[in-house]
This record gives sequence, structure tokens and C-alpha cells, in this order.
Amino acid sequence: MIKTLIYLGIILIGLCLSPYIVGNTGYLYLSAWGYEIETSLVFAIVALVIAYGVIVIAEWIAVKCIGLVLGSRYLPERWRRNAAKRHTLNGALALAEENWPDAERCMAKGAAKGELPALNLLAAARAAQHQGKYAERDDYLEKAVTEPNAATAVFTTRTRYLLKQGQLERARTALNHLAPTSKSSAAVVKLAMEVYLAQQDWRALRELLPAIKKHALLNDTGFEDLSVRVSVNLLEQAGSKDWDSLDKEWQWLSRSEKQHSANRAAYALGLAKQGKKAEAVKLLLKDLESLPESHILTLLPQILNGQDELPRQQLLKLAPRYEDVHEYHECVARLCQQAREFKTANEHWRKACELNPSKENWLALAELDEQLGNTDLALQHYRKAAKA
Repeated sequence: MIKTLIYLGIILIGLCLSPYIVGNTGYLYLSAWGYEIETSLVFAIVALVIAYGVIVIAEWIAVKCIGLVLGSRYLPERWRRNAAKRHTLNGALALAEENWPDAERCMAKGAAKGELPALNLLAAARAAQHQGKYAERDDYLEKAVTEPNAATAVFTTRTRYLLKQGQLERARTALNHLAPTSKSSAAVVKLAMEVYLAQQDWRALRELLPAIKKHALLNDTGFEDLSVRVSVNLLEQAGSKDWDSLDKEWQWLSRSEKQHSANRAAYALGLAKQGKKAEAVKLLLKDLESLPESHILTLLPQILNGQDELPRQQLLKLAPRYEDVHEYHECVARLCQQAREFKTANEHWRKACELNPSKENWLALAELDEQLGNTDLALQHYRKAAKA
């Protein structure tokens, strides 16, 4: 509406001024190089405006033509880039929908001329992993690793996929390229922890513990459990080798770690394997005088036998203190069975079943009842074991 009023105003002004313009057209005379031009001033102005318009239009046409000629050389490349963007977009949408076949196909097509080929290849590898197409997955990762600054992401991805596939040796080889240390990212350290645990490489895990603590990958309880698990397994491995290896591992532990019952139990087991049974039993019984440690109570029947009368009597004296500890009754029951003291063993198995009615305890009691000739009781306990 405003434009219409403006145009109408211009027209009205033109109508008002037209009589003056027609009556006073002016006179223009030009002479140059033997040429003479005589015309009115109004016509000359109109001619100049038209000429300027023609020049502008000609310039625009010339620029467009030159741009089309120059751009035609790269037109196929531009088409490929646009197609790559389109494939990448379709692949991203397919990934969001978890349409793995379409995601793999689109991302692989978009990688050739895409702006970030490594991302396309990693996405295609992910889609292939979900389809179980491991050869194609590895091929995508091999191509992606050649891209700048993509090596860490590629080896992290490859390690994770191989770990899920159960290819532990190949996963470890890929992980070695990352060289996980305390300076590595949290994702790399966590992945290394998972690989070492799967391989049960306790020595590598011990070296990784500072990095795990630095990145707070586990809470305090979880980190403590992992530390104990590592030290226990290292002590058990050393105890199966020789005395020097066992003593070296034990001396490596800090004072607080040496006081942990699980570490002391593993050390005692190593002592027994290296022919130092008396020292092992002394160490375990000393710990039992303070607290009923389950690790120690579980380990004693593996070290003692039926001929070890004195340690067994020492354990029996602790009965009032450990009356409500099922690990104590299980330990004493096993030791008494080794010494063929079946009546005492039966009493302790009954108490253990009351405190911990597990399948293993009911089966042990049933087998002992059967051995003692208590057939009816044995059948009852077998039924309870089946229901446990």
C-alpha cells in the first residue's frame, strides 16, 4: 500500500512538472574530432541513463559467462562434494534410527569426498560392527587411520570392537599403539583397564592403578577392591614360582597393603606352596585372633590337613567368639572331615547351614549324613540343596 502511494506521488509530481519540462527542454551542443551533436538536454539525460543501464547489464552478463566458463572445470568435483554431504546426512539419520545397513552404505559413500572422511569411516565401521561384518569394519578402520589426527580415535575404536568380539590378543595389540599412561585420556585408561582385566594381566594393571585413580574411574570401594585383587593375584602367581619371586612381591607391597587380610592369605598360601607351612599357619592363626577374616577361614582347609592337630584345636577354641560366623563353621567342618572327626564336622555343617543356607553347604551336610548312614536326613538335605 505504501509503495503504491509512493508511485502515485511520483506520477502526480511528473504530471505537474511535465508542462515546464516540455516547454523548457534545454539545448545541448557537442563537438569533437569533427563530429557535432545537437539535441535537447532532456533527451541527452535519458540517453545517458539508458546507456548506463545497458553497460551494467552487459557487465553482469559478462561476469556470469566468465564464472560459468571457469566453474565448469570443477563442476563434477562440486557435484561429488554435494553428493557426499547428502550421503553423510542420510547416514547420520540412519545411525540415529539404528538402521545399520543404510548407515554403513551412506557413510561409506560420503567418505570419498566428504569434509571429514575419518568421521564417515568411523561411523561406517560402527554400523558394520553392529551387523557382525568384521572384515568390512577392519577395512574402514584401516582407511580411517591414514587421516590426519585420527590415529588415537581409530585405535581406541578398534580396541573396543575387538574386545567385544573376544579377540583379546588383537585388542591388546591395538591398545599398545595407544601406550596408556597417566597422561592418557580417561577413555583410553578405562579401555586399558578392561583389556587387562579380560587378559588377567595383573602386572600391567598394577602399573595402570595410578592412572585409574587420577581419572576417578572407580569409587573408593571399587578402587580398593581392584587394588587388592591385583596384589592377591600377583602374590598367587609368585607363590607358584619360587620363594624369591614371592618375597619380592610381598616386599613390594606397602605397610597398609601388607595388613590386608586378602593379601596376607595369598602370601600364606604362597608360603605353604614353598614348603614354609608352619610360617603360613602361624600367620593365619595370628590374624584370626583379632578378626574373623573370611579370606583366611576359606584358605585354612587348603593348607592344613588331618594330621595338623594343634592348629585345629586352636581353631576349636575360638568357637565362642565366632559362633555366628558361617565361614568359621565351614572351615572347622572341613578340617574335622579331614581328620575324620565326622561327628564334630556334622555339628559345624549344621550350624553353617543355619547361618548360610547355600546349596554348597546343604550338599556337604547331605553327603556327610549319607556317609554316617543317616539316609533320611541326607535325603532331606539333598532336597534343601535342590531348592537353594
